Amino acid sequence: MPDHAKRIACLGDSNTFGYAPGTPPGGRYPASVRWTGRLAEAAGQVFNRGQNGALIPRTGEYGAFAALVQSLLPLDALCVMYGTNDILHFGTAAAAGERMEAFLRALRPATGGAKLLLIAPVPLICGDWVRDAAVIAESKALAEAYRRAADAQRVAFADAAAWGVGLEFDGVHFTAAGHAAFFAGVNAALSTL
Repeated sequence: MPDHAKRIACLGDSNTFGYAPGTPPGGRYPASVRWTGRLAEAAGQVFNRGQNGALIPRTGEYGAFAALVQSLLPLDALCVMYGTNDILHFGTAAAAGERMEAFLRALRPATGGAKLLLIAPVPLICGDWVRDAAVIAESKALAEAYRRAADAQRVAFADAAAWGVGLEFDGVHFTAAGHAAFFAGVNAALSTL
């Protein structure tokens, strides 16, 4: 445990959960490989609330997410990274940005003063799960939509596309080395909050 341990919660989809492609449903990388596990080693206590297949929370889910965050207080930071599945289901970056801004607006009062970091997911690449060039293009456009959402809600923003995260054969999920690269990026981003 680090000398100055922090409490960090991470909300997201399968790349936060740590899904390992090619394993049985629900299979995941070991904690020592997952970016959240590495973050716990470096920063302190990390609450991984990633869920496979998760979408940006909708209005009817806001209360449950607020209660979840409040149950983890006190927190030093809250990382939020959704959107990949929204794009995979042929959503647009613009629509995802609007939903994310609404979610952040609803979530902020529940954070107890924790620093909130919105992370734009790693853009998709061609792979077993990704064949449509339009889907890849929308995933690349997500960062700018999220930057606007973060600015509007006055929360911190990071673009994971800048972190050199490798993706698996499916074009969606992080490789083991990708988890290490993502950890380095998110750890640096959190250090500036």
